[in-house]
Amino acid sequence: MSAPSQNVLTNRKALRDYFLEEKYECGIELEGCEVKSIRSGHVNFKDAFARVEKGQVYLYNLHIEPYPQGFQNPEADRVRRLLLHKREIRKLEAAVTQKGLALVPIKLYLNKRGLVKLELALGRGKKFYDKRETIKKRKIDRDLSRALRNANKKR
Repeated sequence: MSAPSQNVLTNRKALRDYFLEEKYECGIELEGCEVKSIRSGHVNFKDAFARVEKGQVYLYNLHIEPYPQGFQNPEADRVRRLLLHKREIRKLEAAVTQKGLALVPIKLYLNKRGLVKLELALGRGKKFYDKRETIKKRKIDRDLSRALRNANKKR
């Protein structure tokens, strides 16, 4: 029996700021002790985004702290190449250029074989009033579940 995939980091800001449409699982090209640093959870998604350039997808602003016991640690905020199939890259490029969508990294995790994977999504930016609607809906759902829970306790 194999171990379940381990979720290392989730980009909550992306879930708040974007309507997410299609999701893709992709590999990420890492160097040196970056995998060890990711396993220990020293990763920051702040302002991370992806871009299609010259038939490749690159990830920008993903901060992976240098591993303390490592020697020859690469730069923390370097540009990293994402590993996708050519047809997926073409599809992403078309969506970004024609529909005006953004490539947003959502989740960084280790799969069952111990490989680092990144979940990438096509996102459409939310407007301020959309964010307020999301907050209102979440509050209503929370109040409703609280009321149901209290009603079940009284029985």
